[in-house]
Amino acid sequence: MGETSTDLQPAAELALSWSGGKDSSLALWVLREEHGVSPCALITTVTETYQRISMHGVRRELLHRQALTVGVELVEVMIPAECTNAMYEQRMADAFASDALRGIRCVAAGDLFLEDVREYREQRLGAAGIRALFPLWKRNTTDLARQFISAGFQATVVCVDPSKLDPSFAGRSFDESLLADLPSAIDPCGENGEFHTFVHDGPIFSRPVACRRGEVVEREGFFFCDLLDASA
Repeated sequence: MGETSTDLQPAAELALSWSGGKDSSLALWVLREEHGVSPCALITTVTETYQRISMHGVRRELLHRQALTVGVELVEVMIPAECTNAMYEQRMADAFASDALRGIRCVAAGDLFLEDVREYREQRLGAAGIRALFPLWKRNTTDLARQFISAGFQATVVCVDPSKLDPSFAGRSFDESLLADLPSAIDPCGENGEFHTFVHDGPIFSRPVACRRGEVVEREGFFFCDLLDASA
């Protein structure tokens, strides 16, 4: 399970690693509902070359609207398309030294069970004197996926790794039908990188993020469903 409420920092000292997807949305929900605290900032890595959320490929304007309706300040960490690990770590260090994140003592993340990812976060954040928090850690991912749906969250699959999952899943709604169609080897939360989502409605939102599906394209070995702003 995740860490207990007694382990949490005051809200003003807590940030959340935010991808705009299902797991980070669940992490925010759990922080609010189970621990009674909401982060003061959402930290998102954006690929400056494309002006999209890194790895997920979601347009920056949708990210901005999502953060606005969630009601938490967004802090974007801009990285180039060809970003080395050293460059990524420097950009993150610069972000934590900025006025927006100065005073942060704890960063929560929606990681579920990948030990190497958790260890990396703990090491990098620890080097900066910041503690990592994992509110969803080791929860059953089948139960978590169904809880996400039953709670009223709505999400779209925006990125698929075709080496793990059929590209036809790109653009599908994350719902019970999708869970039923997933091959048994695929984690229902996509924790092994099989797919990524964009969440556009649910209990953490003051109103839905209006978006519509665009074309599905292949880029750099992944299939992306482009989401377009439908608020106009």
